[in-house]
Amino acid sequence: MRKLAFVLALLASPAAATGLSIQIEGDGANGTVVIDLADDIAPGHAAQIAALAAEGAYDGVVFHRVIDGFMAQTGDVEFGKMGGNMSRAGTGGSSRPDLKAEFSDVPFERGVVGMARSKDPNSANSQFFIMFAPGYFLNGQYTVVGHVTEGMDVVDAIKRGKGRTGEVVGKPDVMTKVTVTD
Repeated sequence: MRKLAFVLALLASPAAATGLSIQIEGDGANGTVVIDLADDIAPGHAAQIAALAAEGAYDGVVFHRVIDGFMAQTGDVEFGKMGGNMSRAGTGGSSRPDLKAEFSDVPFERGVVGMARSKDPNSANSQFFIMFAPGYFLNGQYTVVGHVTEGMDVVDAIKRGKGRTGEVVGKPDVMTKVTVTD
């Protein structure tokens, strides 16, 4: 019983964070993006992202899937690190358990941050995406975890991927440092 209480206390602590500051560098984007986490509508997802950021897990992770007019996806802490074998980027997660969906009525507008997942609605883990434009077809299908409050111009400059899947070839832009903010 004590061990469970300890784990719950660890998970609750990062949820007190209100946002993230992401330093991005690359051939496309260079600058800082600030995201307010939606711990009021997606407390589990916000806590997981904050915990991974606090651990430094997102540092050095690339934007592996970027579709012009749609979104930029990142957060694969397992296979998406710059300098690693990028052939599997976008297929991994973290050592933390997958999350139960926390769908809300918040629409996927420009600047909204959503959690990536597989076909299973309860499979979000570490990957997230930032919307370039509205994507209302995602409403009620993916968890909204926050929104960009500063640096949307930096997001707009992220190197775009190729083809229907938006796979970024060559040298993708990278989150050099992701920190938790209050």
